[in-house]
Amino acid sequence: MKAAQHPHEVARLNALRSLEVLDSPREAAFDEVVALAAKICGTPISVINLIDADRQWFKAETGLGVRETPLDTSICAHVILEEDFVEIPDTLIDPRMRDNPLCVDVPGLRFYAGAVLRTAQGHPIGTLCVLDHRPGRLTGLQQETLKVLAAQVMAQLNLRLALRTEALLRKEIDHRVKNSLHMIMSFAQLQRRKSDLGTDAKLLAIVQQIGAVALLHDVLSHRNDHTEIDVADYLAKLVGVLVKTVPDTVAIKDDFETLIGGPAVGASLGVIINELITNSLKHSFAEQNDGVISLTGVRIADHYRITCSDNGSANGPSQASGGLGVQIMAAAIQKISGKIMRGPTPDGYRSVLEFPIP
Repeated sequence: MKAAQHPHEVARLNALRSLEVLDSPREAAFDEVVALAAKICGTPISVINLIDADRQWFKAETGLGVRETPLDTSICAHVILEEDFVEIPDTLIDPRMRDNPLCVDVPGLRFYAGAVLRTAQGHPIGTLCVLDHRPGRLTGLQQETLKVLAAQVMAQLNLRLALRTEALLRKEIDHRVKNSLHMIMSFAQLQRRKSDLGTDAKLLAIVQQIGAVALLHDVLSHRNDHTEIDVADYLAKLVGVLVKTVPDTVAIKDDFETLIGGPAVGASLGVIINELITNSLKHSFAEQNDGVISLTGVRIADHYRITCSDNGSANGPSQASGGLGVQIMAAAIQKISGKIMRGPTPDGYRSVLEFPIP
């Protein structure tokens, strides 16, 4: 006897498919659940069974050796129409199973017990069930254990859905923020070109800071997660953005060795690089003289060293130690547990930042 369709079948199927679990590979976390269920209940078969539109698909199984069977022969398709737990001591006595090939054939499935897998919205998507070729019954403890294990299966599926949703949301936010910042940056650059001051330092700093933040959100929007980014690649791209904001008389060169870290590290280094370049332009190249700003990053044991050197006037940023930009840079350096040394060189000015590799 084929099971009737669930009264809220469309919503139920949408809930199932939103979990993005159908046709996924086997996973140890779920295989361990069915193995434990079979052992505790003393049955040769246990299945995490998901009821699709025209099939029942097994996320995990032990004792069956297949990943799916037709919906017409599904016992669980009947069970999801019932309460949260169903036990059938002898399937041949149950009127729903008397003509089911899985039950009447030899060796038939004579015993069934299943806990319904139900979403937070109440939609039944399948079961965690145990089966045997002989009639039987579960003890009260075995029944409760099966219910608890079913709840753990749903907890795993819901957690994965929540993490995917959060990642998509953050990716969309990063994309929208990036686009908004690029618009603001374009406007700021236009205003700077129109300004009588030409290379006004404050407006230049604003343009550079906006570019740094926009680029970071651009990097994040292309990642599936935000646990780590290629910080060295981000810094190289940042320099490429900042090059467009400096006078044509000043060149910026960069060479960063590989550095992997979290977005917070990238954000802090973006602030620092932006401030170092701004200070070089403001102090070493204040008189519009030609020159080069060179940025390098190297790994030294468990530390990373970034050097910013220029061949400008050698006045350097020491005069601006109390400025807001320098205070912001100091806070960024503290956040990555770094230290900075600055001073004139025979050819210009140099700043050396060193911090532990995260």
